[in-house]
Amino acid sequence: MFARTDALAIEDSLIRLRHALHRQPELGLDLPRTQQTVLEALAGLPLEITLGKQLTSVTAVLRGGRPGPAVLLRGDMDALPVQEDSGVPYASEAAGRMHACGHDLHTAGLVGAARLLAGRREELAGDVVLMFQPGEEGMGGARLMIEEGVLDAAGTRAVAAYALHVTSAVLPAGTAAVRPGPVLAASDEVTVRVLGAGGHGSSPHAATDPVPAVCEMVTALQTMVTRTIDIFDPAVVTVGSLHAGSAGNVIPGAAEFTATVRSFSEGTHARIRSGFERTVRGVAAAHGVTAEIDYRENYPVTVNDPVEAAFALRTARGVLGAGQVFEAPRPMAGSEDFSYVLREVPGAYVGLGACPPGSDPATAPMNHSPQAVYDDRAVVDAAVLLAELAARRLQEAKEAQEARAATEEPS
Repeated sequence: MFARTDALAIEDSLIRLRHALHRQPELGLDLPRTQQTVLEALAGLPLEITLGKQLTSVTAVLRGGRPGPAVLLRGDMDALPVQEDSGVPYASEAAGRMHACGHDLHTAGLVGAARLLAGRREELAGDVVLMFQPGEEGMGGARLMIEEGVLDAAGTRAVAAYALHVTSAVLPAGTAAVRPGPVLAASDEVTVRVLGAGGHGSSPHAATDPVPAVCEMVTALQTMVTRTIDIFDPAVVTVGSLHAGSAGNVIPGAAEFTATVRSFSEGTHARIRSGFERTVRGVAAAHGVTAEIDYRENYPVTVNDPVEAAFALRTARGVLGAGQVFEAPRPMAGSEDFSYVLREVPGAYVGLGACPPGSDPATAPMNHSPQAVYDDRAVVDAAVLLAELAARRLQEAKEAQEARAATEEPS
């Protein structure tokens, strides 16, 4: 339905939008300036717009010219607490904040898709819900938008949902990757506080030392993973922070560590939590200390519906070229709160290359890096791909409905 020339006609305005968003990044669920910028970019389009109550989200519904179901497109809008060191002329003007994960491109790409779809609204066999979401970076913004009704914004539940994520490395610009099944990991955060009894370093027998207990917990957790979790359904436990004491000759009364836990299926997600808690409590009991465990389940596994993943693969090849799109061989261990949407609605999450010209995708700074740079031209790929996913999915749903009706007609 959409030729690349359709998006090239609005490329300059989309790049300007992306640069404006990049200069003024905002964090978390409260993005007032970003929300206003998006609303101004959507002004004049035939959209039904609803603003979030718990967060500064924008939900826009485009009504198609023909009856049919609804399809949802998501673009996340929040930035990261990162001091930018990219050297680009449109670098962040906000100290300690940066669009290091490319969400400015996602937002501009979704605005571009809205403009493309609105230009052919009469051809659409159904409605498109545009989900401009704050709070993807650990705040659960998608879950809050679902609570506020984004999946039913068109009046009926969306039959499919799509999102994309740009990469500043790994994938060359103009390429895309899709896979069925798990595509990103479930993400948990755990804080363990171990309580003993402090004392003098010369008399450990007169104290209850939490330090060796914590050290054993860290190593025992790695053994727990390798000996209880199927290697073909893996999990990762990484202890990234460990603190105890303040002097070399003092046994502290407490020690603490924090960890991230990643898994790729609901079954392993449950087993890894059970194993984590069992291991920590067992080691604590052996050392005569007490363990307080704060286990926080952040995002579930992001799972692409097999049928929708195959559809997204075909569509991306039609947009970018058959040789530019491939099926990813394995999931990535990052996490994503689009997982909440895919729990409710079948859909697909697509990786889109945005490594800038002259950079080697194998060595370029990754997403979240202060040096991460993204190719502006990816905004065109994002806009066309999102628009095409929505338009083709609505058309295929219409054709399937007509085929069913034909078979049900009396002979």
